[in-house]
Amino acid sequence: MFNSQKFMPTYVLIALNVAFYMFTSLLGGNFFNTDPEMIYRYGQVNRLVIYGGFYYQVITSIFVHGNIAHLFGNMLFLLIFGLRSEELFSLTEYLFIFFLGGLTGNLISLMVLPLDLPSVGASGAIFSMFGAVTIYTRRTISQSIVGALMYAFFLLFLSSGPNVNNFAHLGGLLSGLVVGYILAVKRSKNANYLQKYSY
Repeated sequence: MFNSQKFMPTYVLIALNVAFYMFTSLLGGNFFNTDPEMIYRYGQVNRLVIYGGFYYQVITSIFVHGNIAHLFGNMLFLLIFGLRSEELFSLTEYLFIFFLGGLTGNLISLMVLPLDLPSVGASGAIFSMFGAVTIYTRRTISQSIVGALMYAFFLLFLSSGPNVNNFAHLGGLLSGLVVGYILAVKRSKNANYLQKYSY
């Protein structure tokens, strides 16, 4: 069995996000809204990454949230799609999907967002998990992936708006769709091979 439920990565990631929020809240002196200094230090600010060498921000920004509502909303969706991902993917696959989505979204943001506009949150990583789960479940039961794609991009549309990093969401979703599809095809081929040569 390849699921990662026994490792409980979803709860670990939620705990890390909450712990990082508490860390920035204590340093910034504000529990309900993350202090701008903390956002510029640990979020992704393109000017600092490109010209200041703050390369770590493409990772740390995944765990930074602008306020308590932002954190709560992201952790709710991480819980939903994370637990489903635990059922479908191994621990390595699970973490790969999560961090690839976060990095892809942040790298796209690095290329297209204004230099001084900060970007924070785990949304790109969470959209990656959503995309992987959606496409994987459709492909493994031999159903058309068109419906899955329409559903995925409809949710992407609903999540878009002002003060939302739509590029991070898009990058995360696309990476999740690609990885989820590849894993589904690979498992389907392995299952067919075992069925063909089993005695």
